[in-house]
Amino acid sequence: MLYVNKDRGGVTYPNSFCLLTDPLFIALPAPDFVVDSKKVLQLMQEPTSFDSRERTSAMLKGALLAILLVMFFISGIMFDQMVVRGTSLFSRGDGEGLNETLLEEARGVIQNNFVDQEAATTDVLQNGALAGMVEILGDTGHSRFMTPAMVEEQHNYTAGEFEGIGAYVEMRNGFTTVVSPIDNSPAQAAGVQPGFIVLEVDGEDMSGKTLQEVVDRILGPAGTEVTITFFNPETSENVTMTIKRARIELENVTWTMLPGTTVAQIRIAGFSKDVGKDLQAAIAAAEAEGATGIIFDLRNNPGGLLDEAVKVAGQFLPADSVVVLRQDAQGDVKEERVPDDATPTTLPVVVLINEGSASASEIVSGALQDAGRATLVGETTFGTGTVLNEFPLSDGSAILLATEQWLTPDGRVIWRQGVVPDEAVELTGQVRLVVPDTARDLSAESLRQTDDLQLLRALELLEG
Repeated sequence: MLYVNKDRGGVTYPNSFCLLTDPLFIALPAPDFVVDSKKVLQLMQEPTSFDSRERTSAMLKGALLAILLVMFFISGIMFDQMVVRGTSLFSRGDGEGLNETLLEEARGVIQNNFVDQEAATTDVLQNGALAGMVEILGDTGHSRFMTPAMVEEQHNYTAGEFEGIGAYVEMRNGFTTVVSPIDNSPAQAAGVQPGFIVLEVDGEDMSGKTLQEVVDRILGPAGTEVTITFFNPETSENVTMTIKRARIELENVTWTMLPGTTVAQIRIAGFSKDVGKDLQAAIAAAEAEGATGIIFDLRNNPGGLLDEAVKVAGQFLPADSVVVLRQDAQGDVKEERVPDDATPTTLPVVVLINEGSASASEIVSGALQDAGRATLVGETTFGTGTVLNEFPLSDGSAILLATEQWLTPDGRVIWRQGVVPDEAVELTGQVRLVVPDTARDLSAESLRQTDDLQLLRALELLEG
């Protein structure tokens, strides 16, 4: 998830992976189905197609959501820049517009005849119509309509403030699936793992529910509890957890000297405001303590602000280096470059990535890989790749629309493909990642015995 920062009036997002905050999102109902372990495993292995024949089913899969009071766009890059157009949302360049008479006719039919009269309010139908116009495009999980409440919560992500259990989720093959827990969140403390599938919330079966319906049931005020039953694909077993919701203030940059070494582990959990500055301070502190190498941990990082991604890359790449290419629908390419005043570190770097690394994380790791500046260790990343622009509407709602795709400096397409590590190291089972907050409590001996083989391989590379 990535965001760009220009006119402070709004936001733009490149995405393939999203973290959203939209408790009022209106989505079409998914078809009925019954969850069983064999079917879950079968569907997870089936490739997902987005051709015209499957757009209807794609519409039902929803976008990547953070299970927080805020659900935020981690599926792509978010640009903190509002796009304001002079033309009407409802008029095309060829002068054609929507048939307002037909829309009003449909509203009348629904409100006069639908059996659940309380559900067919004008606001609900209007939001549903707006959402449907975007979802019919088939850019599932990326382009979408956001209500005013969703817009407000979406913007909260860049401030690093959330309420909830602290996990990023998305719809995969019809199932609400955890992408990653957030560092130091209730979800992480409870043992929620990437790949977990939500089966029940407070005893209610989530089969057939849309992503938004599942998220709405998990959201709640800080201090309250929610009981969630997950399916763990690794063990083919169900896991039930009662998790207390909390207010989550993200500490996006953390670091420590790994016990018994001269290697610094620096982790970025999300690319929100001032991350570039915080990373610069962390690198300076590590160098002052005699660090001879850096393990740069971007695992389970959903993304954030694009301009922060450029600043982060500038801590490792020379001034004026290309960080990412933005290609529009006409094929025109714009380069995002490291600022001229960048003063990058010269320490050797190994970057850790996994399937929870998305958007800004992929931009930075892809740029360092193309430049030969770092060795990438871990697993193939999520595969974000479109740039979302936020088009504000008159009532405070907005449409997030994919207007560009992004490429690595060498022109590699990342959308739905991901960044492939130089050295693949997969973690199997429920491995607790070593991050700076937990590494500080380890002895030199216990560090070498950790199940986090990705970190150990990075350490081997830096120690020679």
